[in-house]
Amino acid sequence: MSHVPAELSYTKEHEWIVFTSETTARIGITDFAQAALGDIVYIQLPKVGESVTSGKVCGEVESTKSVSEIYSPITGTISLVNTDLDNAPEAINSDPYGAGWIAEITFESKPLDLLTAQEYDSLTA
Repeated sequence: MSHVPAELSYTKEHEWIVFTSETTARIGITDFAQAALGDIVYIQLPKVGESVTSGKVCGEVESTKSVSEIYSPITGTISLVNTDLDNAPEAINSDPYGAGWIAEITFESKPLDLLTAQEYDSLTA
């Protein structure tokens, strides 16, 4: 059973999001997603300054099993990326909600289609 922190919001595509300020959010992939992928060996991070759209691809993660796209859970601009993942992409496996975060996005409005932890948990059950 995967870990689903209650303080985060989620997407049906298995990304998580936490609002770190009124205009900034941090994103990553869920514990469920990293477990399904297996050992992560590479991540293509979005670029700082890049515009992203909610529900659209913003990066890619490669594991020993497959390559999977990362979808932005919010529309905005990439303001920071976790460059530590360049040398240690396996942090997504060991700590998907901490050291394995992917990017921070500056946004103007919060999306309305995010799932609560309970809703996401029932989706993956």
